[in-house]
Amino acid sequence: MFKIFRFFSLFIILSSCNKTQDPPNIIFIMSDDHAFQAVSAYGHNLNNTPNIDRIAEEGAIFNKGFVTNSICAPSRAVMLTGKHSFVNGKVDNVQPFNWDQPNFAKDLQNAGYETALIGKIHLRGEPQGFDHWSVLPGQGHYYNPKFIENGDTIQIEGHVSPITTNMTLDWLKNIRSKDKPFLLLYHQKAPHRNWMTEEKYLTLFDDKTFDPPANYFDNYEGMGTAAKEQEMEIDGHAVWGHDFKFLVNPITGKKTNFNRELNRLTEEQREKWLAAYTPKNDAFRKANLKDKELGIWKFNRYIKDYLRTIQSIDDGVGEVLNYLDENNLSENTIVVYTSDQGFYLGEHGWFDKRFMYEESLRTPILMRYPREIKKGTQVNELIQNLDFAPTFLDYAGIEIPNDLQGESFRKIVSKTQSEWRDAIYYTYYEYPSVHMVKRHYGVRTDRYKLMHFYYDIDEWEMYDLKEDPSEMKNVYNDSNYKEIKEMMHKRLTEMREKYGDSDELNQMHLERYLASRKRGTGPKK
Repeated sequence: MFKIFRFFSLFIILSSCNKTQDPPNIIFIMSDDHAFQAVSAYGHNLNNTPNIDRIAEEGAIFNKGFVTNSICAPSRAVMLTGKHSFVNGKVDNVQPFNWDQPNFAKDLQNAGYETALIGKIHLRGEPQGFDHWSVLPGQGHYYNPKFIENGDTIQIEGHVSPITTNMTLDWLKNIRSKDKPFLLLYHQKAPHRNWMTEEKYLTLFDDKTFDPPANYFDNYEGMGTAAKEQEMEIDGHAVWGHDFKFLVNPITGKKTNFNRELNRLTEEQREKWLAAYTPKNDAFRKANLKDKELGIWKFNRYIKDYLRTIQSIDDGVGEVLNYLDENNLSENTIVVYTSDQGFYLGEHGWFDKRFMYEESLRTPILMRYPREIKKGTQVNELIQNLDFAPTFLDYAGIEIPNDLQGESFRKIVSKTQSEWRDAIYYTYYEYPSVHMVKRHYGVRTDRYKLMHFYYDIDEWEMYDLKEDPSEMKNVYNDSNYKEIKEMMHKRLTEMREKYGDSDELNQMHLERYLASRKRGTGPKK
């Protein structure tokens, strides 16, 4: 009798041990152009993002998260497909994206997940892989935006950030099936240019003056032609209307284009905007600033507007996290916060992205999954947006297709694996175009970075990120780095061979791009 009881007890124990856990829900939060420097968990002391930080506090923060192509639509295509731009076909904002190709949402959908995409995706065509989708057309607008919802166009009054959050919460609460695991892509437009904040934050930071980065007035002496010929300087290329919110150019007295933005607003919204900005703009005119003082003022106008839009994003993240907590969903829900790329917050005097320099290449990644990820985890491996697709499939228990070029970082973040890649590969194609960042590709290891700028120039740049983290001195021709240069060229060749890139592909994409410009369908300078 005792033996029978013991066997029965063992059977119960073994059965419970072998019982498969429910597949995790996945909420993938992406903002647009959110620099890691503007997530307070990274310690740059620019702003306060307590809700985004909470994901790191209750999970993991990735200190070396990077993109493969620092521009909006290509980055999102890489995220969906787990393949480099030159493989999935979306190399720039001009070339079409083929929605017919596989993506991780389709894989999850086929495995029984209910899927939704809400907010900005910036990929033309009808999204595939989603049971429900409500997306901004193109870049979308900050105020009173239109959405395309399951094929129908709707317009909603208000600011795009809380609207996107409310639509997300509505799907979670009222639309999704409660008996299925879910994948939710919750994608905010902000803080993309032109940084028009929600009304409640119009005067945030008005009582503060920010110091620009140490290299804000960079003359690019130690860098190459590409850095010298870009058109993305805050004090030089940002415009009085669109960027600095002036109805009349304070230098020329001519009307700006900003009235077109204000014309989208309701009378009440417009009154609040004018009440907030008119006194600030009048004070600027009276100050009659010149030279460096003017440059610092422009930096402050830019950084304050940029940071204001992030506060609404952080509010929305908090609302979604609270919903999960209140409905006992937190334990079995993976939450990832990231951006489609990095962004310059005055480093080298710049705004925007595109370059392989660190501020553009690096992106914030924070992740929470209480079942597997310990609170306060620090991830220092080289992770790319290429890795999201295989990672999500891994967590869902779905076999990762062999043609995916990314790798699952599940065991890296859970600290059950230490072996990982020692280098990442990068490409950029959209030139000539707005901001005039030249075509280039390159490789980055933990310490060194090698880049090749091509097409209208043929220049190499290499940086020692340990000795020169701000990338102020190109050491490519420094004899002290001869062996390092040889090693980096070898790694670059290996990476291009591994992923299937080549000079021939670069030429093909260049010809396609120039042809689109000739037809008038490509971006103009």
